[in-house]
Amino acid sequence: MAKIENGRQSVDTRSIRTISSSHLDDESSLGSDSEINGFTSERQTDKYGFIGGAQQHTEESAQDLPPEVLRQREVKWLDMLSHWDKWMIKRFNKVRLRCQKGIPPSLRGRAWLFLSGGKVKKEQNQGKFQELDSQPGDPKWIDVIEKDLHRQFPFHEMFVSRGGHGQQDLFRVLKAYTLYRPEEGYCQAQAPIAAVLLMHMPAEDAFWGLVQICEKYLPGYYSPGLEAIQLDGEILFALLRRVSPLAYRHLEKHKIDPILYMTEWFMCAFSRTLPWASVLRVWDMFLCDGVKIILRVGLVLLKCMLGTREKLKACQGQYETMELLRAIEPRYMQEGFLVREVLEVPVTARDVERENHTQLKRWKKNRGELNFKSPPRMHGARIIMLAEPPRRQDLQQNPTIVLEVPQPTPQLKKGKEERKSKKKRSIKKSQPIMEIPNPYSLPSDPPPPPHSDPSAPPAPPAVSSETPQTETDPPHQQQAPPTHLPPAKESPLQRSTQSLSSTDQDTYL
Repeated sequence: MAKIENGRQSVDTRSIRTISSSHLDDESSLGSDSEINGFTSERQTDKYGFIGGAQQHTEESAQDLPPEVLRQREVKWLDMLSHWDKWMIKRFNKVRLRCQKGIPPSLRGRAWLFLSGGKVKKEQNQGKFQELDSQPGDPKWIDVIEKDLHRQFPFHEMFVSRGGHGQQDLFRVLKAYTLYRPEEGYCQAQAPIAAVLLMHMPAEDAFWGLVQICEKYLPGYYSPGLEAIQLDGEILFALLRRVSPLAYRHLEKHKIDPILYMTEWFMCAFSRTLPWASVLRVWDMFLCDGVKIILRVGLVLLKCMLGTREKLKACQGQYETMELLRAIEPRYMQEGFLVREVLEVPVTARDVERENHTQLKRWKKNRGELNFKSPPRMHGARIIMLAEPPRRQDLQQNPTIVLEVPQPTPQLKKGKEERKSKKKRSIKKSQPIMEIPNPYSLPSDPPPPPHSDPSAPPAPPAVSSETPQTETDPPHQQQAPPTHLPPAKESPLQRSTQSLSSTDQDTYL
C-alpha cells in the first residue's frame, strides 16, 4: 500500500503523462495475480463476472429489474436493431430514451456496436482486422502493451489469469490499433476501454468499437501530448461554473487544475471509477449521446463532493480536496441516483461545442496551434450514422445461434392441402356407396354394369352384423358373405375395401 500512498502524494508534482500512467498503474497493482491466485476457485463471481474488488456488484450499487420487464425491453431492442436505420433517422428520441433506461444485458454488446457505428465500420472493412492481427506489430508498442495486460480489471474472471483468453484478445485488439493508427500508437488508457468492449463482444467487434470511440467520440484523447483531454478539462471547469458555482470557486481558489482530477475519469470513460452497474449505464448513454454524458457525470461528481459548504469545511487545501475527489462517496455513484442526476444536468451538445470553440481560441492565444490536429468530434450515434450513411447490407445481423423454426406460411399451405385431401377422400368414400348395386341380386335382376377401375384391389365383400368396418380394416378381419345365399357375380363392391352395415343390407334387400 505504500506505493499507492506515495503515488497519490506525488501526483501533483508530476507531468500530465506521468500522472495518467502512474495513477493507472497504482490502482491496477491492487489486483496483481499474486493476490488473486489462491481464492479464485473458492469465491463466486457476481453477475458481471467480478470475483472481488471495488467494482463488484452489490445490491446497494445497482438496481435490478424484474425478469418480465427485461423480456419486454429485449423485444423492443430486437425490433430496433432489425430496423436500425429507420429508428435512428425517424425515432431517435425513442432510442435515446431506451438507452437512458438501460440496454438489456443480453443485447448490450450488439447495441453498443450499432450505436458506435462499429458495425458499419466492420462491414465496410471486411478482413481488415484479420490482416492487422496477422502482422507482428511495432516492438516498442508490443512491450508496453504486454506489461499492461495484467493490470486491466484483474478482479474480473475474463482477465484474471496471465495468458488467458481475455488477455490474449486484449493484446490482439490493442496491437491491431497501433497498426491501424501508427501516428497515435498506444496509450495506456486505451486498455480499459478495449477491455470493457471485450467483456461484451468478440475481438474483431471490440476493435472496431475502440476505433470509433478513439476517432468519433473522444478524438485526440490518446494522441501524444494529450492536448484534447486538456481542452475538455477546461470545458468541464467552465461548465462547472454554471452547474455548481460553489465548487467552481473552491477549485479556482486553490488553483487545482482540472487535469489533476479528471484525466482518468474521461480517458477511461469512468470504467475504473464507478461501480460496474453504473459504468454500464453511463456507457449506454455515452455511446448514444456522445461526450456530453462524460461531462455531465464529471459535473455531478464535482457538485456532489464540493457543492455544499459542509463538504468544503473538510477540505481546506489542495491536498485535502484531491483526496476527497479520489474517494467519492458510494451513494453518489449508485446507479439510480447517478443516472437521475446526469439526466438533470442542463448541458447539451451545443453547449459543449460553444465552450470548445471558446477554449480553443484561448488555447491558441496562450500556447499557439495544437500539435496534433484530431478529427472533428461526433456528438452521438445519430450524427455518426448521418455522417457515414450505411448500406443496407451493413446493418444485416449475423446470428451466432441459428434455430431451425418452421415457417408459418408452409404450415398454412400444408393445412389447406390436408383439408383438400380430406374432402377428396370423403367424396371418394361417398361416391361408391351411392353407386354400389345390390350384391344379393335375384336371378331375374339385370346384370350390373362392368367396372373399369383397375386400381382398386379385389376384395370379397365384408358384412358385419354389429359394427361397420372402416376403410383401414385389415383383410383378415373382414367377413365373407353367408354361404346359404346364391353366389353373386363379381361387382364393384368385391373390388373395393368398402363394407356394408346391417342397415345397408336391409335397405338393399
